[in-house]
Amino acid sequence: MRITLLGTGSPIPDAARAGPSTLVQTSGAAVLVDSGRGVLMRLVAAGVLPLMLDGVLVTHLHSDHLTDLNDVITTHWVMTTAPTPLRVYGPARTREVVDATLAALGPDIEYRLAHHEDLTWRPQVDVTEVQAGDVFTLGSATVRVAATDHRPVEPSVAYRVEDDGHAIVLAGDGVPCATLDAVCAGADAYVQTVLRADLVRKVPNARLQDILDYHSSVEEAADTAKRAGVGTLVLTHYIPGLLRGNEDEWHALAAEHFDGTIVIGDDLTTVDL
Repeated sequence: MRITLLGTGSPIPDAARAGPSTLVQTSGAAVLVDSGRGVLMRLVAAGVLPLMLDGVLVTHLHSDHLTDLNDVITTHWVMTTAPTPLRVYGPARTREVVDATLAALGPDIEYRLAHHEDLTWRPQVDVTEVQAGDVFTLGSATVRVAATDHRPVEPSVAYRVEDDGHAIVLAGDGVPCATLDAVCAGADAYVQTVLRADLVRKVPNARLQDILDYHSSVEEAADTAKRAGVGTLVLTHYIPGLLRGNEDEWHALAAEHFDGTIVIGDDLTTVDL
């Protein structure tokens, strides 16, 4: 199995980092988790086109995790040679978001249908709204769904992707909770969005201070990894933006709480299991 950090940025625009998105590849599956800004450019850089995806998993409905879902939908559609559903899984109200996205794309869809004689179908998006405890397959991979705590954003979910004798948990945003511990238990790798609480607290901005109570700090993510007995902790979605040369600081904070492998990387960093 391979994890590729397609986008390691946050809602704050960063010229060096795309928005939150992660690719999981196995011998028989390719799964996109979230679709932040710039996801298509990073996906192609990783050697994957939308038509090659077995599914798109949405952890929650914050805009920074969804900004480029429209690009995934449109590019998947225009590259097809026959009606081919794009499978999208996400928490309650995901269908509402996809329907609204398709409505916003309405003029573009009409223009393309009018111009291309061989394109006679509209985008096919197969949406499944998931809840904790659900289990489904994408290609050769088994996906398990667990609840996470990102309140007042709810529901929010984590996904455990199992294939090739390995398991990867992708948790999205949120703070530590018992259900996250449970789904991470014994996983080979755990991918968590994180913030540096010590740095955020120094910024005199009320809106930024608000994010402290619903995102895992580096230390909290490391504690979760330790409790769950995971092999590798993969950090992403760095808040504030991770500056080149400061990786060792972030690594040291995590290493105080977790003695397994810790990965802190730029966009397109890969982890092979």
